[in-house]
Amino acid sequence: MKLRNIVGSISSLAKDKLSSSSSSYRQIFTARSSSWQRDAGSKLSEALPGNHLKWASLGSVRNSRFASGFTPLQPKPLDSIMDLARAKTKSPEELTSIWDDYHLGRGHIGITMKAQLYRLLEQRASECRYFVIPLWRGNGYITMFAQVEAPHMIFTGLEDYKARGTQAAPYLTTTFYTELSETKDLVFIRGDVVFTSKLTDEEAKWIMETAQSFYLNDSRYKLLERFNKHTHDFEFKDVLQALDMPVL
Repeated sequence: MKLRNIVGSISSLAKDKLSSSSSSYRQIFTARSSSWQRDAGSKLSEALPGNHLKWASLGSVRNSRFASGFTPLQPKPLDSIMDLARAKTKSPEELTSIWDDYHLGRGHIGITMKAQLYRLLEQRASECRYFVIPLWRGNGYITMFAQVEAPHMIFTGLEDYKARGTQAAPYLTTTFYTELSETKDLVFIRGDVVFTSKLTDEEAKWIMETAQSFYLNDSRYKLLERFNKHTHDFEFKDVLQALDMPVL
């Protein structure tokens, strides 16, 4: 997949952030998303001890085997998505708007974060790679299982892990791009919704931002640490309370 002309000139930079009319761009993004689905699904091959599911609200599932991570994926570098030379002439605010708007409505999520925050996330993720996040729907919630292997983060449904184990495919894959972190103090984040029947763009964005909050917020990070390092003391209801969700 190549996107050589997304930011081919200053004028096209502004145009591309809003335009979805170019069929070549759509085809390229589709090809990339398909590749992500194949690669991410094939990398879920190891097992996470089942005691990570010993929570009062979910019951004990000691024999379940879950993916413990994946070999880092190989998505296209940032310079195949935008012209980095021209991007350097833009302000962080302009780049944030361009990145966000370009991905809008395509089954892809584009968000940004400050470089310092990403460094904190990366450091904490190296020690705590897994977490569970409730996604509220209707009168209840579904639980997403998150795995981090910086600069990647993937999410899948916890129930799919229970049912399929290591064969469970991700619902959402995320990549953090750090190429402009030094010059623009920005890290670009791209989320790809693998199954649009499982997640909407809005839900995917909420999941991405919520997962980040558990790595960046000191109080929430204590729950993430407990899940990874002191699993037997972990209570899922504490996550619900942190997100102001009712304990069902």
